[in-house]
Amino acid sequence: MFERFTERARQVVVLAQDEARRLGHDYIGTEHLLLGLLREEQGIAAKTLAGFEVSLDVLRADLVRTVGQAEAPQTGQIPFTPRSKRVLEHSLREAIALSHNYIGTEHVLLGLLREEEGVAVQLLRGHGVEPEAARDAVIEQLGGTSPEEPSGRRRRRFFSGGEPPPAFPGPPPLRWQYQVVQLGAEEELSVAALDDLGAEGWELCASLPAAEGVRLVFKRPR
Repeated sequence: MFERFTERARQVVVLAQDEARRLGHDYIGTEHLLLGLLREEQGIAAKTLAGFEVSLDVLRADLVRTVGQAEAPQTGQIPFTPRSKRVLEHSLREAIALSHNYIGTEHVLLGLLREEEGVAVQLLRGHGVEPEAARDAVIEQLGGTSPEEPSGRRRRRFFSGGEPPPAFPGPPPLRWQYQVVQLGAEEELSVAALDDLGAEGWELCASLPAAEGVRLVFKRPR
């Protein structure tokens, strides 16, 4: 999944691990991801949260009061909690729903806001920031519409050479092979399935509206 992350989004993950380590925590939770987002000040997520006057130092202090801090920094590899793993999975779904072929800090924040029982959202609520309001602010920053949950079993069709997939703008280069994944309105495409496509060399290049659901267009070198 991380190959789809922008440099800033990857840095957020690094900073989240650093926050966990500095606080002596032996896990990376949603709260550490939130601190990482705030530390990456040039990211859309941090700029969005700045509009709510959310302070990195104040949130960190709140976190210490809530869950405590170890005397010595944590060493070694620090794992993600199941909830923070779900945040990263949500971020991929958010990116796809917005027709983005990358995962930026904004998608990580949108994923974070989905986990309303997580410590991160509780910290934000403690400062008057509700998930829906923050979500709307992210979408406003992006200048787009609210993303919808992507879903579905896969119906796969392959295209190669000069034959473009339906509704794909312009003829694709001959060096690319294209695959269209048709998603129905009530279907669900799992993160594992997306990872399988990535392992096979497929890269998301477009998300197109369909009569029912959406069509995801992937490409890979022939």
